[in-house]
Amino acid sequence: MFVPFCPMGGSSSSSRLFGTLAQSLNSAPLVHPEPFLEEGPDQDLEHSLAELDADRLLKECEEALQRRPARPHRELVYPSSTVPCHHKHNPSIRIMQWNILAQALGEGKDGFIRCPPDALNWQERKYLILEEILTYRPDILCLQEVDHYYDTFQPIMARLGYYGSFLAKPWSPCLDVERNNGPDGCALFYRHSRFALQATAHLRLSAMMLPTNQVAIVQTLTCQITGRQLCVAVTHLKARSGWERLRSAQGADLLQSLRCITSLAGRQSKAASAMVPLIVCGDFNAEPSEDVYRRFTSSPLGLNSAYKLLSTDGQTEPAYTTWKIRPSGECCSTLDYIWYTHSALSVDCLLDIPTEEQIGPDRLPSYHYPSDHLSLLCDISFKEEPPRLM
Repeated sequence: MFVPFCPMGGSSSSSRLFGTLAQSLNSAPLVHPEPFLEEGPDQDLEHSLAELDADRLLKECEEALQRRPARPHRELVYPSSTVPCHHKHNPSIRIMQWNILAQALGEGKDGFIRCPPDALNWQERKYLILEEILTYRPDILCLQEVDHYYDTFQPIMARLGYYGSFLAKPWSPCLDVERNNGPDGCALFYRHSRFALQATAHLRLSAMMLPTNQVAIVQTLTCQITGRQLCVAVTHLKARSGWERLRSAQGADLLQSLRCITSLAGRQSKAASAMVPLIVCGDFNAEPSEDVYRRFTSSPLGLNSAYKLLSTDGQTEPAYTTWKIRPSGECCSTLDYIWYTHSALSVDCLLDIPTEEQIGPDRLPSYHYPSDHLSLLCDISFKEEPPRLM
């Protein structure tokens, strides 16, 4: 039987770090900056905030969650078609993609009929989310349905050594929920010890020339080890059946923007390639059978879906990335993707997908899975750059 645990900082034996994190997580929501105000890298940030020790922080999360069922272990899988590169001058870049489930939607609108209500309580669920991030420690973290950016993720991730950017949906459904924490949106974090920011674009996606409620963040980064540039995008396309044409149009709009951004970055850099390599993470709300998926696979940007490499033929997506039970019925779907420029980047390994038995009969979310979507994670490295033609 599940026994609720005390909030962080409640034990007299808690460490100073434990109490510091509790103070950050349990504080009142911060005042939100003006929309589209970009949080640029602050050179004094690491001096003004004492950085958290990730190992100690993970241990504190695990202690706080010890009365919950253990999170099933997920293996890192090395595709047989790839040859991992572990050269010290070209270490792999770890990418995490995750729709973490907006708190207001999880408690107020989504209606997960088999998920115990207390499993959705933010005072508990946030530790599971943070534990998963700390377990894998991505260099780049792409999140959707973030409605606790300013009071939780931004301050915690900043103290873990990341810079963050957030873009809310113009008309977030979270605002329809009583006692919400503000609009949900996309967030992109990168480790500032690994990357330097060159440019940021906040996009509101259009369909048939009309602005929609979906957004994307695109950042051009320079790897401080290799000196190579990388363009990273995070997005969350329109949900629900019946909106396939809109999703396709949103995808076309995003691809066009990405083509312009990577071309411009390529011209401004000294790279041999005309375009900067690209990573696109997101909840596309689209199965591989949809037109928006085909748009990405056939794009002139030369994108491939990383998670196809888990399959024996290297061409098949996982059977699911989300599995939930709502009043309308059970839904098991593949909606989440990590796209990459296959001519310039190679996938070294991927985090496997939990089995049906590991997920359990009540599906997602649950006491040991904080979201109705599974996190995706892969290690990617730069391929050797071709010589520049004179």
